This record gives sequence, C-alpha cells and structure tokens, in this order.
Amino acid sequence: MVLHKIVLAISCLFITGITSAQDLYQPRSVQQAFEKGSRSENGQPGENYWQNHAVYDIHVKVNPPNRTIQGTEKITYTNNSPDTLKVLNYKLILNHHKPGAPRLRQVSEDYLTSGMHIDTYSENGVEKEWNNENNGINKVVELTQALAPQESIDLSLDWHFDVSKQSGREGAIDSTTFFLAYFYPRVAVYDDYEGWDMMAFAGSQEFYNDFNDYTFQVTVPKDYIVWATGSLLNPEEVLQKKYADLLAESMQSDEIIKIADQEALKGKAVTQQNATNTWQWKADHITDVAIAVSDQYNWDAGSVVVDSETGRRASVQAAYDEPSTDFRKMVEYGKHALQWFSNNTPGIPYPYQKMSIIRGFADMEYPMMANDNSREDPNFTRFVVEHEIAHTYFPFYMGTNETRFGFMDEGWATAFEYLIGIEDLGKEEASKNFKGFRVNRWINDPSIEQDLPIITPSNIMSGAGAGSNQYGKAGLGYLALKELLGDEMFQKSLQTYMERWNGKHPIPWDFFNSFNDVSGKNLNWFWNSWFFSNNYIDFAIQKVNLKRDKAKLHIKNVGGMPAPFDVVVTMQDGSKETYRQTPEIWVDNLVETTIELKGVKNATEISLDGGIWMDADLSDNVWIK
Repeated sequence: MVLHKIVLAISCLFITGITSAQDLYQPRSVQQAFEKGSRSENGQPGENYWQNHAVYDIHVKVNPPNRTIQGTEKITYTNNSPDTLKVLNYKLILNHHKPGAPRLRQVSEDYLTSGMHIDTYSENGVEKEWNNENNGINKVVELTQALAPQESIDLSLDWHFDVSKQSGREGAIDSTTFFLAYFYPRVAVYDDYEGWDMMAFAGSQEFYNDFNDYTFQVTVPKDYIVWATGSLLNPEEVLQKKYADLLAESMQSDEIIKIADQEALKGKAVTQQNATNTWQWKADHITDVAIAVSDQYNWDAGSVVVDSETGRRASVQAAYDEPSTDFRKMVEYGKHALQWFSNNTPGIPYPYQKMSIIRGFADMEYPMMANDNSREDPNFTRFVVEHEIAHTYFPFYMGTNETRFGFMDEGWATAFEYLIGIEDLGKEEASKNFKGFRVNRWINDPSIEQDLPIITPSNIMSGAGAGSNQYGKAGLGYLALKELLGDEMFQKSLQTYMERWNGKHPIPWDFFNSFNDVSGKNLNWFWNSWFFSNNYIDFAIQKVNLKRDKAKLHIKNVGGMPAPFDVVVTMQDGSKETYRQTPEIWVDNLVETTIELKGVKNATEISLDGGIWMDADLSDNVWIK
C-alpha cells in the first residue's frame, strides 16, 4: 500500500509537470490583466474589461496640386479606464516622413517632408503651448487637469502637413490625386495591459487604434471627387443631379454602373460647379478613416447582398486612372470578395455599408477603403484586393494590435486569401501560388530569424523573419487549426471568438483561450508548437512495415511542427491511394508517431506530401520497397 501511494504521488507529479509544460507563456503585463479581471481564462472579455473612446469632428482642406493640407479637429475623449490620466499620448504618424525619423527601409528624397505641424492646441477651450520641435510619432502632453475615470475632455487642434510625393501607404498618387491616411492627430490607445501605446511607426509594422466615432468634412476645388471611409451625407450638394442619382442607383444595383468616365470628367459635368465643394462624411465605432481625392479618376460602383437574412447590401466602388485597365473589373472583384467572406469564411456578414478601392501604390487596407496598385495580371489584382478586404475582419471588426501582434491580422488575411483563392482558381493553382508567395520564403530559408516564435512582438522585428511570422507561418497555423478541428467546429470557434471581441481589443491569449473554450479542447499543445516555439515543418519516414493489406509507418517530426500531410501509397499496378493525416496525430507525442493504413496491397512506394505545409527536407519523405 505504501509503495502504491509513492508510485501514485510520483505519477501525479509527472502529470502535473506535463500539464504545466503545456501552459502558455504569458508576459507579466498580460498576467496582471487577467488578475484584474479585464480579461478572462475562457477567452471572453472579463467582467472588468474597458476601453477608452473618442468622438472626432474633423475638417480638412485639400487643394491639389498644392500639397499642403490644412486641418482642424475637435475631439471629445472619454476615460473609461480605472486610472486617472495625467497625460495624453498623441499619435502623429505622418512624422515618419521627417528627416531622421526611425525607419526600417531606405527612402528617397521624395518621401521626406517636414512632418505634421500643430498650429494651435487647447484643452476644454483653453489654449496651450505646443512645442513642434519635439514632435515625433508619439507626443506626450501633460494635462492641465488630470482626467479621472469616467470623465471626458474636449480637445481642439489645428494642424497642417505636406503630402509626400512618394510614400506608398499614403500621399500623392499623381499631381492631382491624393490618398490621405493617418492625416489627423489622434489620441493613442490606452489599454488594460500596457497602458499608453508608445510604439513607434517605422514604416513597416502597422497600427493600433481605438474604436471611435467620426464626422469629417473634406473641402476640395470644384471638379474634384472625394472617396472616403463612412457614409457620404450630402451627395446632392457636391454632385450634379445625374451623378448623385447614379450613385444612389448603384447602392441597390447588381450591375456595375459607371458613375464618372473620362468624358464626364473632362466635360466638368460631375460635381457641383462651386468654387469649392465640401464633402461630408460620417463613420461610427470604427478604428480609422481615410480619404482619396482626384479630378481625373474614373468612378465605378455596384452593390452586393452581404446579409442573406436581412437582404442588406453593401456598396462596392472603384476609382482609377484610365491606363489601369485591370481596375475596370475591380467592382466585380470587390463584390465577389464581400459575398464570399460574408457567406463562407469567416461567414460573418460584411459589417460596413461600403468598400472603396482606389488605384494607388500601397496594397494597403483601411476601414472601408483599399489603396491598391495596378497590375498586368488580373488574377493578381483580384488576389491583392481580396487580401485587403479580408482585413475588414482582422483588424477592423476587432481592434487587434497590428503593431505588436501582426500575426493576428495578417495571418488571418493570408489564410482567408488562400481559401477564397481555391474558389477563384481551383485548389491546385491556389496552392501553387500560396506556396510560392507565402511559404517558400520561410521553409527554404534556414536562417536564425526565420524560426523565431510567431508570438515574438512584431514591433521589435524586421526583415524576412518578421514577414514570415506575420503572414505565411501564421496563415499556415490557422489553416492547420482548421484541419485539426474540422470545418464545422473551426467555423463555430472562429465566429464565436470574433463576436466576443467585435469592437474590442483582443490579444493572442484571448484568441487561444476562446478557441479552447468553444471547442471544448485544450489546444495548448498546438498553440505552444505553432506560436510559441522555434519549430518548423520537417517530417521523416523512419520505418515502414507491410503486413497483408496493412502498412505501419513510423514517422519522426524532425521540425516539431504539428502540420497536416497526405500519405500517398503507390501500388504495384501504378494506382495510388491517399490517406489524409490531420495535426491530431501529434497530440500525444510531437516527436514521433505511428500511422496504420488499411487497404494497402503490394505497395511499392510510400511518400509524404504536405501540400501548402511544405517540408524543409524532402529527401526523407519517400520510402521505396
């Protein structure tokens, strides 16, 4: 009996050790958020969850080809946190154009400007001095009176900046066509686990924003059209009746309507012929707004039903120059993407009233907007816009921290692009493209940075490893998760996670915990390997035993990653049988496993085929009798 108790005690310690080893690493700041109850172990927002909120009223004046933009804004900022705020941190993103600003890549002289200049600043109606010499991406301003929990402050700013001649994400597309993004001073995110977002923008990592309400006006000379995030409030005031009617018609039309073509633009017939027109827009509970203006871009529009239960439609609009012939199908591409994402994966109706795709240079997403390049290959044009529209859900439907956890948005957009790509091109072609564009750069590069864990904060990474972690590796991880759970449970878990955190700020541990909770499975072994380890994909056939009509394969997981693969058996007569293996085979042992195949007769060759989960060493993936 004593010996039995000792054995039992040792066994319990061993089991406890294994369980502990499978717990997910949590930074100390994240641990404190769980302890305070702002986040919960079941993956839902905690009972003490909070986030701050602002209401923006913005007016900008744009006068191309003059590249100076003038703006004024009023902000009502509410402190919903339990902390008294003695300072505010402002994000002045456009200061990354200033000479000497930290950047991860070289830029030309045309990229540089003098940055964003604050002309006046006031708190609760009292003007304060603002020292522009110290302006960076982050600008910490000490408040005259501390902002207590549940209190609000009224802020006013006037500012100006010059549009960059060559910027990529935003700036001058040509002399009279501008794409304005990050164009206004904003209050940074203050959250429950890190406090003020003090991360810099160095040109590659992206953004982290609160959900705010926006009303904004854009004043432009006559003949200029404005496209922007949100709803246009005064189409009849800025468009001549014919074109206002065409816009209204497009909102309910399955057909693609050419609202403005070159003939109409050159005839000065599209906009109201005042000296200037002020376009008024509104967008609520959204993380950002962007603007495009041009006097020469074609304008196409149509709409598509995105919610089959209610019949709700979303508008799809495209603005492009005449030489960009691939954009003539852009509304068609956009409608297809909205419809597919709404009804397939993630299967949540597109949440906004419209999507506008502007021919620019960035291949970059914004709420309800995309700034995309033109290409000779229409399939690649469609691929890019589908990726950008996928970002509607990550990071806009949920306000993920793209700067620190880029895999939480880019990884999902990458997974979605593959799934819709199967619909567009067929699985074989979509897989070929995915491997070439998303996986090759990681799996065939054995350098140290490529195998850093995905959870490594994006804001401290650069180079190829950063790109692989955010895009290809993370996308493969999510698609492997789909194989592990099966389509039905994957969809249920994904949709529940998204609804729980819609309009909020999830972090990776909320995602992991939510999927564990909804699936009813402890997936920490999977999360640890895919997101917290240095693992990669490399399987090896160690031994094959053939007996009657069965084959027993002993497979070693050299790289440690629990990826799916096919076992392809070639028979003596040349016929082949394929046996699909999901990541489930690695749940008990990530080092090696044994697979038993039935119905195997006269096998002459057995091979492993990972498909998009490419193997780093193919030399040990084949057994020949």
